[in-house]
Amino acid sequence: MKNNTYLAADFGGGSGRIIAGTISNGKLHIEEIHRFTNRLVQLGKHIYWDFPCLFQDMKEGMRLAAKQGLKINGIGVDTWGVDFGLIDRNGNLLGNPVSYRDKRTVGIPEKVFDIISKSEHYRRTGIQAMPINTLFQLYSMLLEDNPQLTIADRLLFMPDLFNYFLTGIAANEYSISSTSELLNANTHTWDTDLLSQLKIPQHLFGEIRQPGTILGKLKKEIAKETGLDEIDVITVGSHDTASAIAAIPASGENYAFLSSGTWSLLGTETSHPILTEEARIAQFTNEGGANGKITFLRNITGLWILQRLMSEWNQSGEKVDYSDIIEQAKLIKETVLIDVDATIFQNPENMTNNIQKYCKERKLTIPQNKAAFVKCICVSLASKYKEAIIEMNRLIPEPIKQLYIIGGGSRNSLLNQLTADATGIPVIAGPAEATAIGNILTQAYAKGDIKSQEEITQIVISSFDTKTYQPQ
Repeated sequence: MKNNTYLAADFGGGSGRIIAGTISNGKLHIEEIHRFTNRLVQLGKHIYWDFPCLFQDMKEGMRLAAKQGLKINGIGVDTWGVDFGLIDRNGNLLGNPVSYRDKRTVGIPEKVFDIISKSEHYRRTGIQAMPINTLFQLYSMLLEDNPQLTIADRLLFMPDLFNYFLTGIAANEYSISSTSELLNANTHTWDTDLLSQLKIPQHLFGEIRQPGTILGKLKKEIAKETGLDEIDVITVGSHDTASAIAAIPASGENYAFLSSGTWSLLGTETSHPILTEEARIAQFTNEGGANGKITFLRNITGLWILQRLMSEWNQSGEKVDYSDIIEQAKLIKETVLIDVDATIFQNPENMTNNIQKYCKERKLTIPQNKAAFVKCICVSLASKYKEAIIEMNRLIPEPIKQLYIIGGGSRNSLLNQLTADATGIPVIAGPAEATAIGNILTQAYAKGDIKSQEEITQIVISSFDTKTYQPQ
């Protein structure tokens, strides 16, 4: 039996994973136990997440961990932000959660800001107003008189929903709640004035649990089904960004982070939210961290466009290897810049066609082959990162001197070098599995195996390699 082992259930927009992490001699050893697909499902008018399937896949990963003979001390769940499920007073899920890529929030922010001031709203919530946010999803449901809101007893964000069906305890974790645009940035509690103004039922929102606390025990029937003991279910940085940032291998100050995946989340940690009008106009957001800090960041469309291109190419029968196409893209000398955050790239039927359309409408050179498309995306992302760092430096006391890239995108050597070149500061890439690492180490902190954030940082530095890219 292995001791001090924890399971991270890490759900992303395209896949989910169960990862086991064992701490011994000041190092963390991680092992992927189970990986599974997370599909968007178009059903009628809406795009849904298949929650029952994801929950079953998670249990299968737990079963495989037990089968390996791992002595599990706890499990923590992290997911993407803003999306949620509703449960009734009997504990029943009222429907599969709708995806943030659904079109139900088109035009909704404008309706909300006819009722409340953008500036005052930002001073209270500190959140970048994006149509995908929970606030606008809920308001769209109100406007259509959605019957789910009438019978719902609780709103649970995606990781809260997994935790609820693992334990039977309904609670809202802080970092994931902060993505909703419904939390007061200063008090870290629900903004009841905002909920009243918009006539959103306040009883939907419950107790807020901080990262690094034990939520409850695994239900007996799930423990029996998976072969695990009635282990602790622990609230980690349930927003995957919060868990990833907890695993940054950095000490000192004046560094920024880039959590690089389907989304790019670029920012820095602060002790207090930055709620100025300048920060609002610059599209920065103040989200909850896993270590008592605020993650002051900008949400940027990340590798989503490249992921969709790769999917389209492979579905057409042309098998494209990710590593090979990145190397080919390095040889492309000239390219074109696109705005990766443009609405046209949010969830098109065909990403290739929409990039061509975007370039044609603006009289830009259209990429002529797959490598040129990849170079275009990477250069455009690096340009966005430069823009975000310039804006951030105007809003924080000291300028950023280095950038840590974590998450799956840290493996993209082309994008890493282009980012160093564009920003003019060193880029330190890795670890790629930062989200699972932060999840696991936060569990260990909750259980007393780790005593401080400084110890977490030292374990990450000792356990995982990074690569530095100097500006050229």
